[in-house]
Amino acid sequence: MTMSPAVLRFINTFGYIGTITPAPGTWGSLAAVLLGWAISHFLGFWVFVAALVAVIALGFYTVAEGLRDTPTEDPSEIVIDEVAGQWIALLFPLVGFWMRGVPMVWPGPVAAFLLFRLFDIWKPWLVGRADRWHTPAGVMLDDIIAGIFAGIVTIILAGLYHGVLMR
Repeated sequence: MTMSPAVLRFINTFGYIGTITPAPGTWGSLAAVLLGWAISHFLGFWVFVAALVAVIALGFYTVAEGLRDTPTEDPSEIVIDEVAGQWIALLFPLVGFWMRGVPMVWPGPVAAFLLFRLFDIWKPWLVGRADRWHTPAGVMLDDIIAGIFAGIVTIILAGLYHGVLMR
């Protein structure tokens, strides 16, 4: 099944947010963290998890379709990968709050957003390796790995804050 170019562009730019300049990736991440928080807050944890899985699957498909005839390896307007990575980063504090049975408060999403942007721009270790693949999978995977790194560091920082500073 092939999608029309207009539908592909709408999905890959996350509703045309990826066309906002400067820094379309940052705008995409910001929109993703706000939407992710709203989904988890108003619709629940499991709806967020289902939306995350759908965005990852849809992202792999639409990025591959969208880059088929594009000379650029990772056009800056494609931000569906930022959404997937940002939601993965958001998943870590969300799981922590969900396990405690309380709604997620602002430090979790803010830390996930800032750390995801740091790892996505800095591209350390595995993030940089995935970014150098210059394939549709590389476009998605560098942000997914950056999201995992950001989520882990968010949880570590929260543990240090609550374990050391709150004594």
